Amino acid sequence: MSNAAVYNWKKEKVGSVELDPSVFAVQPRNDILHEVVRWQLACRRQGTHMVKTRGLVSGGGKKPFKQKGTGNARQGSSRSPLMPGGGKLFGPVPRDYSYALPKRIRRLGLRMALSHLNLAGKLFVVENMESEGKTKELAQRLKSFGLGSSVLVDSKPNAMVERASRNLKKHKFLESAGLNVFDLLKYDAVILTKDSVGQIAHRLQG
Repeated sequence: MSNAAVYNWKKEKVGSVELDPSVFAVQPRNDILHEVVRWQLACRRQGTHMVKTRGLVSGGGKKPFKQKGTGNARQGSSRSPLMPGGGKLFGPVPRDYSYALPKRIRRLGLRMALSHLNLAGKLFVVENMESEGKTKELAQRLKSFGLGSSVLVDSKPNAMVERASRNLKKHKFLESAGLNVFDLLKYDAVILTKDSVGQIAHRLQG
C-alpha cells in the first residue's frame, strides 16, 4: 500500500490515506484506454439520424413525364432517388451504436486511468467536498490547487458542489459511482474525497 496526502481546500496537508496499488498504481496501456473510451462514446450516441426514403417523401402519384420521345431516361415516379426531391438511397436510419464490453475490461480501464493520473502527480485527495453552492467560492478553492481543469469526485451525491461546478466549464463534479475513463482523461486532474477513495477501490477490486 502507498500513502497519499490528504489536503484541505487551502492545499494544506491534514493527513494521509492509503491507496491500493492494484487500483492506483497499474501500468497504463493505451490500447485498453482507447477501447474503453471508444465503447463509452459509442454508448452515448443517440442514433436518431434518419433521411426519407422513396416511401416517405410526398408525391409520386403519376409518371413525371411520358415514357418515350423526351430524350430522357424513363422514370416511373417522382419519388425515385434519381429525381430532384426524391427519396434518399441507402441513407442513415435510426440505430443503436452501443455494444457490449466485458466488465473486466471496463474496470481495468478505470484502474489504468486513475493510475495514470496518480503516477503523473495529478490525483489529489481532500478531506471533504463541502460547498456553499456558489461558483465563485468553488473557483477560488480550485485556484489554490493550480489546476486548469479537473474532475471532482465525492462518495455520495452533493447537490451544492454540483450546482457550484455547473458554470465552471473546465471542472466537473461526479459521484464516485459515475466515475468513468472518458472524463478522467478529458480533464487535467482528479480531486477525490477521502471517503471516495475507499469506495472506488472496493468497486474496482471485484
